[in-house]
Amino acid sequence: MSNKELQALKERYVAAGAASPNDQFADHALNAEVWDADGKRMIDFAGGIGVLNIGHRHPKVVEAVKAQLDKLMHTCQTVMPYEGYVKLAQKLSEAVPVKGHGKVMLANSGAEALENAVKIARAATGKNNVICFDGGYHGRTFFTMAMNGKAAPYQTSFGPMPGLVYRAPYPVPYHGITEEDALRGLAMTMKADSPAHETAAIVLEPVLGEGGFYPAPASFLKALRKICDDNDILLIVDEVQSGFGRTGKLFAIEHSGVEPDIMTMAKSMADGMPISAIVGTDKVMDSSGPNSLGGTYTGSPTACAAALAVFDVIEEEDILGKSQRLGDKLRARFDQWQEQFTHVDNARNMGPMAAFELVESKESRKPMPELVAAITKKAKEKGLILLSCGMYGNTLRFLMPVTIEDEVLEEGLNIVEECLKEVGA
Repeated sequence: MSNKELQALKERYVAAGAASPNDQFADHALNAEVWDADGKRMIDFAGGIGVLNIGHRHPKVVEAVKAQLDKLMHTCQTVMPYEGYVKLAQKLSEAVPVKGHGKVMLANSGAEALENAVKIARAATGKNNVICFDGGYHGRTFFTMAMNGKAAPYQTSFGPMPGLVYRAPYPVPYHGITEEDALRGLAMTMKADSPAHETAAIVLEPVLGEGGFYPAPASFLKALRKICDDNDILLIVDEVQSGFGRTGKLFAIEHSGVEPDIMTMAKSMADGMPISAIVGTDKVMDSSGPNSLGGTYTGSPTACAAALAVFDVIEEEDILGKSQRLGDKLRARFDQWQEQFTHVDNARNMGPMAAFELVESKESRKPMPELVAAITKKAKEKGLILLSCGMYGNTLRFLMPVTIEDEVLEEGLNIVEECLKEVGA
């Protein structure tokens, strides 16, 4: 079917709240390229919103999923477990830098991982409150919507959010919030709203995702670790978008040396297959009762096979080294644009988790979300999938596969530069 025919079906049958505004429909893809239903080629700088760190349809992942399909598709692991679940749990326990021996629960999505992390934290501490941060994004279930540090469009028209979730500032010096400001704000949150004896967990992304790709300083993360240790609070780190090689290390938290009590992950964990994980210190993870955690499809055999293949690819193909080198290339190009264009400012990256802002001027720093919207639209016309983000909607973020070929990367970056020239002018 053509894009036009599929668009007509979408408008008739897909709920408006779930329907993509994009009128192109993906037909097939390979690594960093996607072809739509009409055969138009697109360079993918979005990666399914950070899901495809090793590219569309990596051959080893496809092979692993096909092999699993020939053996077993489903039993529900709580009814009859299978090898893939326990082998993946072992891999994650050995790889994830939690504070002590790690144990694992597998789930289906990032939001489901965060929901379960909070459940586990409450069971382990006997406390109920959760402190999150401005700009954070944790999902679209009711509790994770309450945890999000950005109301629209996630909470719009859905009524009251669950209680016992409190907010603190996230350090973004470019927008006037220093690390000291953020720590003072957290102290005030704990003084005015959520005292330590009622707080089960502090939850944050080590690099804001939807909130703008701002990395938390290592010193800030270390301060949070101390606050948690001093007050019997669990530190939960959300690596749903920043994990599995996106920042030059397997997980972003490794740049700081901080060991959280619980980590959540999803997205690039299985190269497009739906799976997520909660990994935490064994005592914490074992704190809830029998059959208190789980779900019909959690840790499905096919998704586990894909995730195990991803671990192999990361090791065999030096994905972390490629990630670091890609980050260096992006930063060099961003710095060039920051010098060249009046509206480009605050270029930043942790590995290839990279972004910059479009502002009225470098002096005013006034956000220009309308310019970002125009650039993403123009990029699409030129054959490039590009995403925006940020509290002010003025950030361009880059989530191309780490495995992107040099010539495809250069082609895509040249399109961005053309858009900056044409639309920025």
